[in-house]
Amino acid sequence: MKFSESLKKNKDFQHVYQNGRSAANRYIVMYVLENGTENNRLGISVSKKVGNSVIRHHLTRLIRESYRLNEEAFQSGLDIVVVLRIRAKEISYQEAESALLHAGRIQGIIR
Repeated sequence: MKFSESLKKNKDFQHVYQNGRSAANRYIVMYVLENGTENNRLGISVSKKVGNSVIRHHLTRLIRESYRLNEEAFQSGLDIVVVLRIRAKEISYQEAESALLHAGRIQGIIR
């Protein structure tokens, strides 16, 4: 099983936003950039426009768990930033997982 880290620093997020490529679907926008290591780093961003802290944290957990369970399908050596859109406010786990995998297929990072 692979082990992924989290993107935590603002400069790391900004680097991926400026230099990575993006793909979007109804619920998320995914930015991807190669990081030159063996591991993936996942960053999740949810705007305050989406809802209060409880809702934002719930959505973050949905995306993180979706990624964790499907981690083997993703290529290695990537920085991935997932930005949740406002319409993701009421999504279920299945919809979150489907949106994450769909964006990954658009990016071409799913094996």
